[in-house]
Amino acid sequence: MKSQNQNPIASAIKLLNAQIQPLNLLSYFIFFVFGLSFGIITSFHLKNLSFNLQFGQLSPSVSTPPATPLPPSSYLVANSSNTNRTGLKEYLKPPSVMHDMDDEELLWRASMTPRISEFPFDRVPKVAFMFLTKWSVTLAPLWEKFFKGHEGLYSIYVHSHPFSNETESESSVFHGRRIPSQEVQWGKANMIEAERRLLANALLDFSNQRFVLLSESCIPLFNFSTIYSYLINSTQNFVEAYDLEGPVGKGRYSHHMYPQISIQQWKKGSQWFEMDRDLAIEMVSDRKYFPVFQKYCKSSCYADEHYLPTFVSMKFPERNSNRTLTRVDWSKGGPHPAKFMRNDVTIEFLEKLRNGTNCEYNGNSSNVCFLFARKFSSHALERLLRFAPTVMQFNR
Repeated sequence: MKSQNQNPIASAIKLLNAQIQPLNLLSYFIFFVFGLSFGIITSFHLKNLSFNLQFGQLSPSVSTPPATPLPPSSYLVANSSNTNRTGLKEYLKPPSVMHDMDDEELLWRASMTPRISEFPFDRVPKVAFMFLTKWSVTLAPLWEKFFKGHEGLYSIYVHSHPFSNETESESSVFHGRRIPSQEVQWGKANMIEAERRLLANALLDFSNQRFVLLSESCIPLFNFSTIYSYLINSTQNFVEAYDLEGPVGKGRYSHHMYPQISIQQWKKGSQWFEMDRDLAIEMVSDRKYFPVFQKYCKSSCYADEHYLPTFVSMKFPERNSNRTLTRVDWSKGGPHPAKFMRNDVTIEFLEKLRNGTNCEYNGNSSNVCFLFARKFSSHALERLLRFAPTVMQFNR
């Protein structure tokens, strides 16, 4: 009986074992598949990571920081070998007069000025001689004699017709002194644009302290030393400005200019000016009054005779002498001054241009009122070369 009771139990155990065994085999199989998959995936990622690291080390286009930063001493040594440094000397060096700046860029750069008045370098002040011409400087041989021996005390700038193909010899003081220019019409606002263009180019040279506007028909009435001393030591600017009633004075004013400019502020004067650096900067920086002239001073307004006299009288009257340094002869009447021809040029005539007037200079009375004269024909050059050096005492 006992063996019969144990048989069902044994049979049950055997049946249970038979059921568990397939489950264990299935678990082992699942675990094996999971482990194999995990190993394959891990191996793939490790290989990919190794490849990226090697590629990053070999490729020059990938910027990766070094594992260990350079010590400060190494950094200093590496930078000490860099010789391409910009110092004050390079900053002060003016660009070539034939640059690629447009007017807007040029005026912006020229308007910059140091706020510290003391110069941290030795500076020899220069006078900028700015020639506003149609083509070439026709009296250039006379000016060559005037400038000879005074290098470093002057700068020359020439604004001529943009299509001018006139060339100067390499030995000429005018060689390479033409600035990027635009076409200019007599009496139009673009005449002022040309003057501002000349001033802006001259302002790029920090050594230029006085600025004189001349034409191709101008001559000097004194030698270089006299004119240089007169300008450098002047305490005022030389912009002619006066009131004039009638059609060629107040009659040229446009009421559209109000309120920026009133008829009471409207002035007239010669366009041939001389000014210091401060006023030159103000003129190239003017974005309030000059646009009014550009817009409303047209036709028979003659902006070149009114803009600067009006602007200076409104803004800086205390700094202006209200006279020009360029002598002209208006005795023949008409819209243009008299033109001096070959036979007009004599020693007596040149002496008369130099003297015979009285004016104020630095608060004192002086008979040296005009430093330049116009309009001289190119036909007068031969006699000017013969008489002027003696009368004006060039190279003395």
